[in-house]
Amino acid sequence: MKEKIEQAWEHRELLNETEYRQAIEEAIAMLDQGKLRVAQPSDDGSWAVNEWVKKAVLLYFPLCGMQTLEAGPFEYHDKIPLKRNYAQSGIRVVPPAVARYGAYLAPHVVLMPSYVNIGAHVDSGTMVDTWATVGSCAQIGANVHLSGGVGIGGVLEPVQAAPVIIEDNAFIGSRCIIVEGAHVGREAVLASGVVITASSHIIDVTGPEPVTHIGHVPPRSVVIPGSYTKHFPAGDYNVSCALIIGQRKESTDKKTSLNEALRLF
Repeated sequence: MKEKIEQAWEHRELLNETEYRQAIEEAIAMLDQGKLRVAQPSDDGSWAVNEWVKKAVLLYFPLCGMQTLEAGPFEYHDKIPLKRNYAQSGIRVVPPAVARYGAYLAPHVVLMPSYVNIGAHVDSGTMVDTWATVGSCAQIGANVHLSGGVGIGGVLEPVQAAPVIIEDNAFIGSRCIIVEGAHVGREAVLASGVVITASSHIIDVTGPEPVTHIGHVPPRSVVIPGSYTKHFPAGDYNVSCALIIGQRKESTDKKTSLNEALRLF
């Protein structure tokens, strides 16, 4: 399957042949079922991007024709089918939430009125709250809370680009924006309005000297919006950043730990 997708990527005329179309369709079906992932963790804690899977997603679009889709009173006109069989999968979906076929939602995921795009992977127990969006290929861990209005960016091209990664038990506050392959470590707590991009400065201000991380929030960090002064030819201006102001305590009771963190900070 991988070999056929790689060949079709280099030679698009192969999309007219049945065996190559079937390979692409099989890859998307496996994404939808969680048997494939666009990116996956390694034993050392790093994440590896499966470029060929992203190629399969991009090649799937020209295979699909526009069609009218109906879900109760709602009508859509698109190339990609809607995800189905929520009851059999143990997923709660509140109208008018939408997930596209090719996105994986694990059992016990809850979708409030929200949107999950193709290639995304949302693990068990995660809540995608009202008007939150999970972009294409984003990797969301287990027991994550994406609060109202959170924007998780998607990425398809370039194929080697890492997707946004939110690890297990993270809490992402209302209206946070996480894009460009930014990485939020496990059990991190982001206050409302934090913006994390690939080039964002995440500054740990808990010690005697600031420590700066770029595009990556370390595990169990408690993060708030901030700014720092940067010199430009026209003068000094404040630039947005994120500030690590504490650590969420390790606890077997994640909910208690989260409530403590929110009260303290």
